[in-house]
Amino acid sequence: MPTAVADELEVKDTGHGTTPPPRSGGRGGDGAGGGNSQPAAPARSASVAVLGMYLLLATITMFFAALSSAYIVRKGLGDDWQNLVLPRVMYLNTAALVLSSVLIERARGKLAAGALDAYRQWWAAASLLGVAFLAGQLVAWRELAEAGVFLATNPSSSFFYVLTGAHGAHLILGVLGLLYVGVRHWERAANGAARRITAAQVAGVYWHFMDGLWVFLLLLLHAGR
Repeated sequence: MPTAVADELEVKDTGHGTTPPPRSGGRGGDGAGGGNSQPAAPARSASVAVLGMYLLLATITMFFAALSSAYIVRKGLGDDWQNLVLPRVMYLNTAALVLSSVLIERARGKLAAGALDAYRQWWAAASLLGVAFLAGQLVAWRELAEAGVFLATNPSSSFFYVLTGAHGAHLILGVLGLLYVGVRHWERAANGAARRITAAQVAGVYWHFMDGLWVFLLLLLHAGR
């Protein structure tokens, strides 16, 4: 019996020395584990930003899908649909918008390579082409107005103004996004380099979507003439 008591006391006395070391990454560690967890925060933020953008694009897709369906259905309902001659400047606008998407990817490639000056130049050129597209769309509207084609002239002209106007409004947001990404001083923010890359990715995804959406709308309007 005394031997058992002595053994128990010996275990209690030496037990504190066998306590398992703290897990790596704990608050009381040497910082190695905590350092490994730091890069995960920007990665999670980037994933959330990209996911949010895709959700927004899904909403925009449903909106324009509804407009496109209404356009097709209305065209086949009656004999009052009049063919609409699309202004030629719209094809030039399309070329400018497609080229802007190419320049966006060029800029992102320079950004990934660390060439910030070249990135800013290509990004600014893409932004200017976006502004040129919007200006060209206003020219197209003016040409139609001078030809006596207005919103209430015919169902075809009504859909033309609604579709191009809705796309233009969304593209204005895209231009503002490009300008914001291009002019902001990301170096002043924490993890500025990673945030700039994420912002360029998100803005690029939105812009490419607007580009593809416009090509679809142009084909739709061309087929509905």
